[in-house]
Amino acid sequence: MWNLLLAVTWVVLTGDVGGMNLLFGLFVGYLVLGVMQRQIPSLRGYTRRLPRLLKFVAFFAKELVVANLTVAFDIITPVWHMKPGVIAMPLEAKTELEITMVANLISLTPGTLSLDVSDDRRVLFIHAMFLDNEQELRDSLKDMERRVLEILR
Repeated sequence: MWNLLLAVTWVVLTGDVGGMNLLFGLFVGYLVLGVMQRQIPSLRGYTRRLPRLLKFVAFFAKELVVANLTVAFDIITPVWHMKPGVIAMPLEAKTELEITMVANLISLTPGTLSLDVSDDRRVLFIHAMFLDNEQELRDSLKDMERRVLEILR
């Protein structure tokens, strides 16, 4: 958020609203925040988060494409391959933000839907459209959770 604010400030100060200028403002903001992270505790680890975020965006885009193709194939073919079911996934996420991000990203992926979080916030209940191999699905979702937590922590 700070990086975006610095980039917008850069665009306003330079008076050039072009896309390249905004991109340059993001780069300058990243450098400024990288220098400031030693003095401001809330920025610690900032320079490590951006590369992780970019890796996550690529990972999630791939997951979206695969999930969309799987669901589309199942809809188009005359024989349905889906085996719906509900699983309980233990959470490593602790804070409300972490749990919300994990649950929402799971729900954004076609074929899976976050249903509920247990009262003690340790288990996330997920409806899966394709529950052929429960352990494989759980491992895939845990990998997504791990990647989200790398960005947030």
